[in-house]
Amino acid sequence: MFIVRPPEIITRFMPRVTWGFYGEHKKVFLSFDDGPTPDVTPWVLNCLKQYNAKATFFCLGRNVDHNPEIYRQILNEGHSVGNHTYSHLKGYGTRNQQYFDDIELAGNLIESELFRPPYGRILGSQISEILKNYRIIMWDVLSYDYNRRVSGDVIVRNVTNNVRSGSIIVFHDSAKARKNLYHALPKVLEFLNMEGYEMLAIPMKRVEADRLDCKKPG
Repeated sequence: MFIVRPPEIITRFMPRVTWGFYGEHKKVFLSFDDGPTPDVTPWVLNCLKQYNAKATFFCLGRNVDHNPEIYRQILNEGHSVGNHTYSHLKGYGTRNQQYFDDIELAGNLIESELFRPPYGRILGSQISEILKNYRIIMWDVLSYDYNRRVSGDVIVRNVTNNVRSGSIIVFHDSAKARKNLYHALPKVLEFLNMEGYEMLAIPMKRVEADRLDCKKPG
């Protein structure tokens, strides 16, 4: 069983983070975690270009360190980036100061006021501190492309059966997700295009992101 959409009890328990940008306009927000990754991220960028789609890439600082040219390509092609920590630390089980230091280390490389916690696992005390400098972006639809036991067709259905206007959709531009991503992303982009969705990046400045519709989902 896949929990593609976050349960309402979790979204109510974490009201200070962003799960989606819901409104009347037919738009979605594609996002990609854990890159930039050689071969995979440039492939994603090429796919997005074919559909005039923009996305938000939540980058690991260590991967930006290793692949600065791909990071610049993301920005040069009009996409957004966000901080995903330097080392992919899990908020649970990590001392707060260690967690904050890792985010700051990534922030020296990633100029964005968007943050997504790895695994979506984060403590309330961490949220309070991070919100001083970032808007915390979670998701409305989790594709499960990183799970190698899941077929590409299931991943397509996870997205197409659950997307709605304002959804934030999570994919991964990582080596681990490569096989599933290569199968699923073109099909999902084709579906969203045929359904008339505008595919947008989340603005990297909090004040600009605040201007997006942010109502409760219908």
